[in-house]
Amino acid sequence: MRVDLLMNKLCLVKTRSIAKKACDKGLVQLNGHAAKASATVQVGDALEYEIYGYRTSLKITEIPTGNVSKATAMNYYQLESREKLV
Repeated sequence: MRVDLLMNKLCLVKTRSIAKKACDKGLVQLNGHAAKASATVQVGDALEYEIYGYRTSLKITEIPTGNVSKATAMNYYQLESREKLV
């Protein structure tokens, strides 16, 4: 699944276009490298992004196949760290 689509489905960003713009600006990293919006995410990948004033790191544990509710979105990733940017 594409990085921008995954971030939108897991409710990490409000819209897919916000995720795409963040990727274009270099604010999203996949496994330690700058991620394009079209980069493919696999189970076990490390995703790090700097959006909404926070640097967030997480590990993908499952790829959703359909729509995901906000209540179940955290079942698809493991939050490793979240720190406020200064």
